[in-house]
Amino acid sequence: MADRPRTILICSCEDTMPIHAQAVRRGCGGSQVTTARQLCRAELDRYRAAVAAGDALVVGCTQEAPLFSEIAAASRNADIGFANIRETAGWSADAANAGPKMAALLAVAAEPAPAVPFVTLTSEGVILVHGRDEQAIEAADLLKDHLDVTVLITPPAEVTPKRVTDFPVVKGIIRLAKGHLGAFELTIDDYAQPSPSSRDALAFGPAKDNAVSRCDIVLDISGNAPLFPAADLRDGYLRADPGDPAAVLKAVLKARDLIGTFDKPRHITFTEELCAHSRSRIVGCTRCLDLCPTGAIAPAGDHVAIDAWICAGCGQCAATCPTGAASYALPPADALMRRLRLLLTAYRDAGGERAIVLLHDDLHGMPLIDALARFGDGLPANVLPLGVNEITQIGLEAIAAVFAYGASALAFLLREKPRHDVTGLAQTLALAEPILVGLGFGPERVIRIQTDDPDLLGARLRAITTPAPAPRPSGFMPAGPKREVLRLALRELHGAAPAPMDVIALPAGAPFGAVEIDTKSCTLCLACVSACPTGALLDNPERPMLRFVEDVCVQCGLCKATCPEKAITLKPQLDFRAATSPARVLNEQEPFCCIRCGKPFGVKSTIERVIAALADKHWMYQGADRRLDAIKMCADCRVIAVAEAELGSAGGTPRADARTTEDYLREREEQEQPPKRKE
Repeated sequence: MADRPRTILICSCEDTMPIHAQAVRRGCGGSQVTTARQLCRAELDRYRAAVAAGDALVVGCTQEAPLFSEIAAASRNADIGFANIRETAGWSADAANAGPKMAALLAVAAEPAPAVPFVTLTSEGVILVHGRDEQAIEAADLLKDHLDVTVLITPPAEVTPKRVTDFPVVKGIIRLAKGHLGAFELTIDDYAQPSPSSRDALAFGPAKDNAVSRCDIVLDISGNAPLFPAADLRDGYLRADPGDPAAVLKAVLKARDLIGTFDKPRHITFTEELCAHSRSRIVGCTRCLDLCPTGAIAPAGDHVAIDAWICAGCGQCAATCPTGAASYALPPADALMRRLRLLLTAYRDAGGERAIVLLHDDLHGMPLIDALARFGDGLPANVLPLGVNEITQIGLEAIAAVFAYGASALAFLLREKPRHDVTGLAQTLALAEPILVGLGFGPERVIRIQTDDPDLLGARLRAITTPAPAPRPSGFMPAGPKREVLRLALRELHGAAPAPMDVIALPAGAPFGAVEIDTKSCTLCLACVSACPTGALLDNPERPMLRFVEDVCVQCGLCKATCPEKAITLKPQLDFRAATSPARVLNEQEPFCCIRCGKPFGVKSTIERVIAALADKHWMYQGADRRLDAIKMCADCRVIAVAEAELGSAGGTPRADARTTEDYLREREEQEQPPKRKE
């Protein structure tokens, strides 16, 4: 629960559902539970009294949340949470057994929501209507009194001239588009303005390429290919099929409202220092670049840059980021896992068994759950729904936590046609499957349900088998950066598992694994140590040695790409012993000792190989024993030896003494003195 005990108000909604007060008390220990029959109407004074007492409240009703919030605001009590226990639990064929679920949902509602960061989008109402015929002119007529309109007609642009020029009409082909609401920039080829003397059809003047147009909003009813990837997720870009008049009108009406200042959540928190994208212009990790549906991520030197104004919040970059450089902020990974902990702990404390966690988004999932409750059998009693911002934000740490906390199964509710590409989620599930199987949980513990049909949702949920949960469920409290939370969740999962294994093989692309070295090819140049962004590869200042710390390796591939001898191979695996294991030696060779001072300074095999390659084979080393000896010396002794033997001059010729200012002044004085007379 939250920091202090809460007062929980639950209502039977005019006796349309049982409310299981005793189960709620068990699951939400330390809280005062008050029941009602019609809390929002006849018994509203009971709610007013609880608010006036200043207690932290949880109300088991979301339908009347606006009314309850208004009363609380008048009493200046803002510490109120709301839980939907009617559509998710009470209105169900299993309502008689839904007490533990109600306790779990009310416990989660007590968890305070984390603060959400925002970015600001500003639109001054400058709109470009992109069309192919008179339809674009008609759309512009509807917008001209509200926005600053320009119409761009795709060639051949055969439209009738307007009697009065209310807005500019130009022709052209958009070759490049970038930007977002309030900051679009379009590059247009074949751009031309109309002649004012156009009669039956617009006649255009000379055309030019690379014209640039800047606007706040783009209304695209051209019927051409979208100007942006994931076009429906680009703020300020409105696209409609010109063959669907209703869709065009809807887009026009939406465009009229896009003027002013808008706050948009900053979905991703990004830490450049942790990014493993590249080092020294050698590319390593590209997971986020490969998955971003909107093109909001771009390379920026050794790291990537995420444009928060373009980001649509799918969260796939954060879910797959191996270092935690990109982390989801709506909510952060540790906050989501604390909600999972509350959900499953309260359910178990209230007597619930074999829980199935159902993760869904509010825009798609809640309407389906609502329809299933109103017109069907509702959710099964052991299905615990939990709303998230986007299903695709779920990473391996949340999946591991669900089973570590004692769930029997995990289900993801997706749209029949997802708004976002779900490739990242598929990769995460493919990574979780061998881990769960390897730890004895068995196969198919994680289920994807893609449907827009509430009846099909109910049938799929009731068909899920619920094997025994973890025999030793964990109650760990997650905290800290994403990578640390992931490590902690996996360790706790291992401790709670039915049949734990120490090492589990993982598919390619996994964020855990080992590095293997071909010792015959490795020269211990240690370029891989310099490239490693996490410190998984280490040298030894005392002798030629390459060491490896598996617990911090993220399998970014920079070491493999950097190695000049191509001696490195990545081995994706999850070794649960790595967290407590010391650095492992991958390669170690005998050092070469300086022939002058005896100090070790290099790798013996490498120096011997260099000497063998140069002796009597290179023109500079033909019989030049002193030059070969210089290679066998440390850096300090080599300088001393060269200075002593004056090897710096070609052919061994002694170097002339350096001339100073005094030398030049003395010679000048001697030249200026008159010659001595001969006696």
